[in-house]
Amino acid sequence: MDDSIAFLQDLYDRFNMRDIDGVLAALTDNVAWANGMEGGYVYGREAIRAYWTHQWAMIDPNVEPVGFERRDDGAIKVEVQQTVRDLQGKVLATNVIGHVFRLRDGKVAHFDIEA
Repeated sequence: MDDSIAFLQDLYDRFNMRDIDGVLAALTDNVAWANGMEGGYVYGREAIRAYWTHQWAMIDPNVEPVGFERRDDGAIKVEVQQTVRDLQGKVLATNVIGHVFRLRDGKVAHFDIEA
């Protein structure tokens, strides 16, 4: 596994453990992050902290990488198995989606979601 893939795997592990500071440290200051709940993007680490804190107050998402694809333009697409539960643990949805990362200087600079 190359360094970028290992880096992203670690981010997913930290996200699923709710290690928000660990994930945010791996993002650029001006990161653009897709807002999967409301659409659009969230910009910057503190805005992402607020977005996740709000999200986790309503649902309990878990995302497990099942495949990685390095694209010609340098982006890395991660196919993930996403399971969303309510706060009591009841599964609300489970599906496979694509996450696309663009890295800069060893950190995430841009994150998108693909159906």
